[in-house]
Amino acid sequence: MLARFSIDRPERFVRVRRTVQNTDVSRRSAFAKSETVELTLQISRVLGICLARLSLKNDKTGQVTEIPFELDTTEKGIDFYSATLDLTTLCGDMPNGLFFFDIVLCCGNEVLYLNPVNNIDFTLSETAPEVPFRLLVYADGYQTPDWAKSAVMYHIFVDRFARSEKHSLPVRDDARINPDWENGIPEYAPYPGAPLKNNEFFGGSLYGIIEKLDYLVNLGVNLLYLSPIFKAYSNHKYDTGDYAEIDEMFGGREAFEELLSEAEKRGIHVILDGVFNHTGDDSRYFNRYGRYDSVGAYQSPDSPYHDWYYFRHFPEDYDCWWGIKILPKLNNDNPATRNYFLGENGILRRYVSQGSSGWRLDVADELPDRFLTDLRSAVKTENPDALVLGEVWENAADKIAYGARRSYLSGFQLDSVMNYPFKNAILDYIRNVNSEGLYNTVTEIVSMYPSQTVSVLMNLLGTHDTERILTALVAEPQDYSLSNEQKAGFRLSPERREYAVRLLKLASMLEFMLPGMPSVFYGDEAGMEGFGDPFCRRAYPWGREDTDLRAHYAKLAHLKREMTVLHTPYIAFAVHDGARLAFLRYSDRKNDGVLLVLCNAGHKEAVFDEDFIKYGVYKPIYGICETLADGSFVLAAESAVLLFAKERPVLDDVIFL
Repeated sequence: MLARFSIDRPERFVRVRRTVQNTDVSRRSAFAKSETVELTLQISRVLGICLARLSLKNDKTGQVTEIPFELDTTEKGIDFYSATLDLTTLCGDMPNGLFFFDIVLCCGNEVLYLNPVNNIDFTLSETAPEVPFRLLVYADGYQTPDWAKSAVMYHIFVDRFARSEKHSLPVRDDARINPDWENGIPEYAPYPGAPLKNNEFFGGSLYGIIEKLDYLVNLGVNLLYLSPIFKAYSNHKYDTGDYAEIDEMFGGREAFEELLSEAEKRGIHVILDGVFNHTGDDSRYFNRYGRYDSVGAYQSPDSPYHDWYYFRHFPEDYDCWWGIKILPKLNNDNPATRNYFLGENGILRRYVSQGSSGWRLDVADELPDRFLTDLRSAVKTENPDALVLGEVWENAADKIAYGARRSYLSGFQLDSVMNYPFKNAILDYIRNVNSEGLYNTVTEIVSMYPSQTVSVLMNLLGTHDTERILTALVAEPQDYSLSNEQKAGFRLSPERREYAVRLLKLASMLEFMLPGMPSVFYGDEAGMEGFGDPFCRRAYPWGREDTDLRAHYAKLAHLKREMTVLHTPYIAFAVHDGARLAFLRYSDRKNDGVLLVLCNAGHKEAVFDEDFIKYGVYKPIYGICETLADGSFVLAAESAVLLFAKERPVLDDVIFL
């Protein structure tokens, strides 16, 4: 859908097209360096435009390039202006780049600017845009794993997913065991932000996961993302004690090897959570408490690990993650540190060589660019088909972190990121009936990211860091001000829960049907509730699941895996007005058909009576709707339906990539 905005009357419009090798790519603003992009402006003669130019700034060098548009032809009162962007020339010696640009139109003494709404659509204004258009150029040869394009991810917090009689928890003097799997409440601080030891375990293990692999297969899962499993003091293990050891609380190395073997038999990939920004102070490397048989950095300036950390005044004054003293920050520029993680026998390559399918990188924002680049290179050297996924909460294409522009999607650092923008937009659409906001967010992300990244985005609705999606969908502002004691006992009423489940079915439809790789946080499919950490980390309710909700997730997962059109980055929006949302998923092969997704976030039924809907040959494949005599569809409040057509419809106002 290309931008077309009126100034005074409907016939006064401007349209922008982008083509590469005569292929319309108007929905893209990320390109390989070797590509040449043709920009075409279609401008109504009514506007009286006499000059058009492109002002393009290289974000890294600050160099500004002025490119004039040339008038090509005039047809039916429309002037066609064109300009060529040779990305190889623009980037020069750099293998990639980020550019900001303005499009300026002159008519006599009047100057008009294209003001971007979401980097694709725009308004026409007499004032220069506060945020210009952005163009991302990524390195030639950039690829992401094909297998991930059809992946359904399941995110497991290991201690809380499943116990196994095969595994007896080791006796630890510094750990507490909560025996109440069904009703136990994770340890919580007396007030939000208060210190918490996180040394209470429920007994979930890798053996427990092994015994539930068939459950995951039936759910449609083919990718497991495990919270950290390396030896550490805490139950969450983001305070790594020894990267070379699998924690005995989770079953140790034997359990890990068996999990990889059994998962492979079932066609399930496994990726690990890599925490490389910091370690625990209770670790082999820092060894503040002397529990390890090493000379840690805290113990002596002569320690082989001393330069792994940033000491201002030895030993008590050192850099740590977000000021938390138990998490000393690693110096990832130190050669010894880098070799330990990135070397031929380093941690990253070691676990990939043993059978894991990649890494999720904790706090990727806080890892240096050079470290990220060399990390991905090390992983891909071991297995070119491994996945490197980073924790990034914002738009990853142009994010500034700690005063520097990041290059996550340059082709050198990450394959994918955690897609929090989609999550936030889905919540906003459902809670505030804001389809325009969802449209803008999805359009922004899909256009700005390389298409190979879009196909493997980690689409999520909940994680170990956020409240449960079932709670988030219906929680009121006052609920978040409850004390921790009140949050621990908080449960939705039966009526409120029924409503939340209805909303979750709509939200999950969007999560699975939008471009990317859906990720289910353990228990969301079972209807688990809870506010943020630690209340989102209760034990999985085996035998007490919401079976209807679970069946819904299984249906979505199997559709995601089976339908080719859902393995692509291609999406075309047709309706986004208030409660109504309609978009199409398709491939670059017309014989794959097209999937039409209709959503109604409103509190009353909605009619979809657009011509392309009425005159298309669509077959409902999931969800309920009423078909009227004229071919229109009627959706109940807070619902969605999936329809499939073997032939792609002809849409005047929708442009397919």
